[in-house]
Amino acid sequence: MRMWKQFDINEISLLILIAVSYVFFFLLLRKKLFKPQITLFSMVWGFTVGVLFDFTIGGGPQDYYKVNDSNHYEVTDLLYYLLYSPFGYFFFYYYYRLKINKKKITLYVIVWALFGVSALWLFTQLGIITLQKGYKVAFSFPVFLVVQTLSVIFYEQIKNRENIFQSPTND
Repeated sequence: MRMWKQFDINEISLLILIAVSYVFFFLLLRKKLFKPQITLFSMVWGFTVGVLFDFTIGGGPQDYYKVNDSNHYEVTDLLYYLLYSPFGYFFFYYYYRLKINKKKITLYVIVWALFGVSALWLFTQLGIITLQKGYKVAFSFPVFLVVQTLSVIFYEQIKNRENIFQSPTND
């Protein structure tokens, strides 16, 4: 694993995005909305799904985009992957806080998919991701729809089985 090809705007932007994401995460975490197992699960879920799709679409035979400056793994690639964790938590947090029900699930999933596409577009503008082989940002929309739908299914399964999504105020 290389350090980085060159330290420029994409690495600086990535560090700023990570700092903002984790500060926001820790501010929300102070509310102790979820039990620790769910907090950990949501972060691992976000990281795992993000890395899985990045390795599938962004690497391997498809290789539709590169992260940071090259197609070789760099230290800053790991930092990029760490961005997925707080967003896994944010997805579950707001699902719970907004009291998403069956009537609102579709809208919630679409909004998060649009957020994902917007983030991908921003990452391309900052040079964090470089699209290749004719891949377009919009092509990721169905991927985000699938990921967010699976996230809702997992959330509902865990909530219904274990009753581990509880707020301290029991609301």
